Amino acid sequence: MTRLFLEGTIQKERVILLAGEKAHYLSTVLRCKTDDTLIVTDSSGSTYSARISAINKKQTSIEITGSFHLNSESPLDIVLAQGLLKGEKMDLVIQKATELGVKEIAPVITERSQIRETRKLQRWQKIAEEASRQCGRSRIPLIHEPAVFETVLMTPGQHKGIICWEKDGAPFSAAVDEFKGEKRIVLCLGPEGGFSEKEVKTAKDRGFTVASLGKRILRAETAAIASIAILQYELGDIGMSS
Repeated sequence: MTRLFLEGTIQKERVILLAGEKAHYLSTVLRCKTDDTLIVTDSSGSTYSARISAINKKQTSIEITGSFHLNSESPLDIVLAQGLLKGEKMDLVIQKATELGVKEIAPVITERSQIRETRKLQRWQKIAEEASRQCGRSRIPLIHEPAVFETVLMTPGQHKGIICWEKDGAPFSAAVDEFKGEKRIVLCLGPEGGFSEKEVKTAKDRGFTVASLGKRILRAETAAIASIAILQYELGDIGMSS
């Protein structure tokens, strides 16, 4: 069944008018027709069943027909602090992090970042929305504006987490064990050149655990996907029965 994310809060039995990109997506991309059914999720994460009552490429009307139970979010809130990556690598990390259930993604500018500014936030938000729709999530991850790594570390509530470093640190599995019972964890991954010693020390001084992903040096995008998957398996919902 077609899934759609809408901004704002939906009220039951309300007719909603869609225009612009949403109307184009339903009519032209998906080629939906009148009376086709949808699953619609609002900004609060509430999900509803709906039907298309009228449709064209400029405007589409949908009628909310009832509530829809959807339990696809992980019990673990992962905040991914990802060093900015070049080209499509960042797109890939955002897509896969979304599929793996990450709640927030904070692109960070580090000492070794080859990219220090970008205007891709809107693109990343669209990638996250498309990935959420594809994998059946009830929430779209929050994508933050890029910020300096130290600024992210100083953000209130960002005080418990793991920073991955290829030069040193406890085995990743041992680091994860320290967080059993936690509901929220910040996972820090560096850019192509990794974190500097100064950045690792700053994170460690803030209470972060330094961890290694093993003997082999992984590409930045591989490290992100692997570490998120391990966290979700050990502390989240990968491997749990539906």
